[in-house]
Amino acid sequence: MPQEFDVVCLGGGVAGEAIAGGLQGSGISLAVVERELVGGECPYWGCVPSKTLLRSGETLEEAGRARSLAASRVEWDVDFPKVSKRVLWMARDLDDTRPAAALEATGARLFRGAGTLLDLRTVEVGGEQLVARRAVVIANGGTAAIPRIEGLDKVPYWTNRQAAVPRELPERLVVLGGGAVGVELAQAFARLGSKVTIVEAGPRFLGLEEPEAGSALLPHLQADGMEILVGDACVAVEMQAADVVLHLKSGAIVSGDRLLVATGRRPNYEAWKGAGLTQTERGWLKVDPATLEARDGIYGAGDITGIGGFTHLAYYHGQVVARRLRGEDARADHSAVPRVTYTDPEVASVGWSEQTARERGVDVVVTTVDPAETARGYIHDFHGGTLKLVADRTRGALVGATLVTPRAGEILGELVLAVKLGTPLRQLADVIHPFPAFNRVLGAAFDELAAKVS
Repeated sequence: MPQEFDVVCLGGGVAGEAIAGGLQGSGISLAVVERELVGGECPYWGCVPSKTLLRSGETLEEAGRARSLAASRVEWDVDFPKVSKRVLWMARDLDDTRPAAALEATGARLFRGAGTLLDLRTVEVGGEQLVARRAVVIANGGTAAIPRIEGLDKVPYWTNRQAAVPRELPERLVVLGGGAVGVELAQAFARLGSKVTIVEAGPRFLGLEEPEAGSALLPHLQADGMEILVGDACVAVEMQAADVVLHLKSGAIVSGDRLLVATGRRPNYEAWKGAGLTQTERGWLKVDPATLEARDGIYGAGDITGIGGFTHLAYYHGQVVARRLRGEDARADHSAVPRVTYTDPEVASVGWSEQTARERGVDVVVTTVDPAETARGYIHDFHGGTLKLVADRTRGALVGATLVTPRAGEILGELVLAVKLGTPLRQLADVIHPFPAFNRVLGAAFDELAAKVS
């Protein structure tokens, strides 16, 4: 017999966990269907292990910097089994026992298995049918997108799942794709001793960020021994002995003993496409960006919406959906979604790029400064960063910001708030920043920007 719940959530990742927490004590019954591990991609194969891997490489780089700042001799041997063990530990040893128990402690019922949306109120999982009396939430995320390249299906390769929790250190790693995932993992392996080459088909890497971001980050990646090839698409892949060989459009050949495919994400639409829900041009679930509804009583939350593939956004979506299920008129605001690429230095941004702002008819005003040319930059021995602020002259308010600097992700919070609230530039310029913190660079930038719009 079908089991009835008020709400059935397809996906037990971050959004599903947030919904369970948000409905706790409400009297609204919830079933959560998860085909893999409770918590989703982030804690096991994404954010947590990849940043742990990056941290391992960062400590080695910091040790090396001691040679010029504090020591006459520093030596070390990379202990990759130690790195691998710690990364796996941070990924909960791929064991979701505790997160699953925490989920059910909210009162939700967990069903394990690949769920399928049969109709707008029924999810089938493991031979059982779960009927939603009030709403279905689709929060089953995405997976690595594999490009159609001749021969790629005939060679072994990693996606983020194998690279973020690695059991081996490649001697020569080729990374196909120069987005945030590819660049982060590339730097991590380069600092641990791999010879790394990034192959990006587009005209620049980190193509979703301001051009200045990639330009500022490039010398730092090259200093780690990385080679970055842009504007040269891979057209074929083959095995030659133990090597994976990439043939590029220009005729160039790149080879390595390990290939990482990091060419973006695609939606896990197989679970719900048959129910007739509308998809975006790229296949994501089409939702109203404010209410997160795909149809009456059908919500989308997290990556599956295509609005942004960020853990913090998925959690936010879960909170909004839970509040709506509880009867509140909660609405999502995507005007100031922060994004951070955790390279060294970090790349952080919020709001619109200069190009996007111009395309939307904004009377754009821009200022750009280098955080390295500050007291903290010299203290830190940091060289070559950028801070770019984009403002609307008419409103006298910030609409976008990009930073390449140590601790950029921590500095970004002030800029997120400024974009979200439309804080006047004159007020931002009046904020006192502590000396000699990295965020003090914001003061001079806001002064300059305010002068341009006055």
